Order: sequence, then structure tokens, then C-alpha cells
Amino acid sequence: MIDKSHLRTTMLALTEAELAQAHKTYERFLAAARLDRFEPVEYDEQAQAETAADLAEAFDDREHEAQAKIAAIAGLDFGPKTEVGPGAAVRIGDRFLVVGVSTGEFTCQGQKFVGISQAAPIYEALEGKKAGEVCEFRGRKMKVAEVY
Repeated sequence: MIDKSHLRTTMLALTEAELAQAHKTYERFLAAARLDRFEPVEYDEQAQAETAADLAEAFDDREHEAQAKIAAIAGLDFGPKTEVGPGAAVRIGDRFLVVGVSTGEFTCQGQKFVGISQAAPIYEALEGKKAGEVCEFRGRKMKVAEVY
């Protein structure tokens, strides 16, 4: 049996760490983009500052994405499920998926999980399935072993 409150806590902790890392990287590039306007600025310094500003902007986007993931995880109902939907943990073979937010692979309670969003192509195949039912994804039949 999967303790879904522990699963939620793990997903939140990993996403919060992702947010902290994105923020730290954003701050580093932002600091590199600042030029001392009381000193003469050479062309290569200006170019490096502009590149750093572009990179900071990219990491600012990652920071906002992580914040959105945290809000989505916090808003998910991780209660018991009988069919695949948001907040469900699903076992297919020896793989576990968590529906709601896309994540990289992570370990929780000794099992490896991957988070998928409702926009993921595999979710379309799994949506509404119950334990024991079969779905087809990319030409392959998959049996939903368990839904938590």
C-alpha cells in the first residue's frame, strides 16, 4: 500500500528544492548582469552582462514553473482513488505514475515514481481506467495493475 500523504510530501519537497535551485541560479546570473554605471563599460563587459541577463530570465521562467508545480501539488486531492485521475498513483507493471504534475523520476517508500500531468499523452490513454483494465498507448497494450 502506498502512503499518499508521504507521496505528496515527497513531491512537494523535491519541487521546493527545484524552486530553491532555480532561484539561486537566477540570482547568480542576475548579479552578473549588473554593471557598475559609475565605471566605464567596455563592449565585452556589456555583452557578457546582456548574456547573463538573458540567462537570468530563463531561470526566472524555471522559478515560476516550479512555483506553479508547488501550487498544483498542494491543490491535488491525494485521497484514495479507484480510477486514474488527478491525484491518483497508478502501477503499470513495475512502474508507478502519479497524476497531476510532471516530474522526473523520484523514489518514495522504496518505489520509483514519475509524475505526469493531465496534458501528457499517456494520461489520455489511462484516464478513467480502473485496476485490471487495459489501455493502449503508442501501439502497446498496458494493464493497469493498481490504482491508489
